[in-house]
Amino acid sequence: MKIHHIRNACMIIHYNEHRILVDPCLNPKGSLPPYTLFRKRPRLNPIVDLPPNVESALSQITSGLITHCRYGHFDHLDRSGVRLLAQKQVPVYCNSLDEPFLRRRRINTMPLIINQKNAFLTGSITPFPTQHGHGLAGMLMRPGVGYFIELPGDKSIYISGDTVMTQTVKHVLNDLRPDISILNAGTAILDFGRPILMPLNELLDFIRTAPGKVIAVHLDAFNHCLTSRDILKNAVLKEGLSDKVMIPADGELMEF
Repeated sequence: MKIHHIRNACMIIHYNEHRILVDPCLNPKGSLPPYTLFRKRPRLNPIVDLPPNVESALSQITSGLITHCRYGHFDHLDRSGVRLLAQKQVPVYCNSLDEPFLRRRRINTMPLIINQKNAFLTGSITPFPTQHGHGLAGMLMRPGVGYFIELPGDKSIYISGDTVMTQTVKHVLNDLRPDISILNAGTAILDFGRPILMPLNELLDFIRTAPGKVIAVHLDAFNHCLTSRDILKNAVLKEGLSDKVMIPADGELMEF
């Protein structure tokens, strides 16, 4: 298995002949509005370019996977991502609640039932609900899911999706015991309320609890994130967790 990190939470999972595009955030740098105006510098998003030569990798995708997409989640599915998926007409797996939104955009959807094992390629995928923040912010951010993926002859993968630490997250880590956990680690905030992604103490708790390797993504790409690659790298070093964590650069290809 290989995982090609593109930018933010966007990646391509290589499994045999399959190329699974996750959460395509492909717009040019500076083409989207800021997510926060006051609590962080109001920079246009994304704040970084796509890595070079990404077009070749994107041309080879065979399916898609979306964690959440409605109500302004352009950091997980933007116009360029929609355009690519609509043009390619590859099967795009999604939370069944997001299917109408994606179908209206002429995307070939494969709706999945939450908390249930669904067929996926030659294996299975189970969507689990996420909690994308607390209180009103968390309510406004729904619906979203993370995914536990099992593929024959290869490592199991947990994609956390955008979430704070919950009992569901702990259940996946402790009971399903994924070989690889992909953690959305940016500690995103809005101009009100608590963080809508795990703060640093929860990120470290996630990494300690994960039974296998953790890949930290959703970093250094959008203006509403508090945790950077450097902050996380220093924190895991201090806690003696560096061997468990990979913090890929945009464009980095990891092999397992």
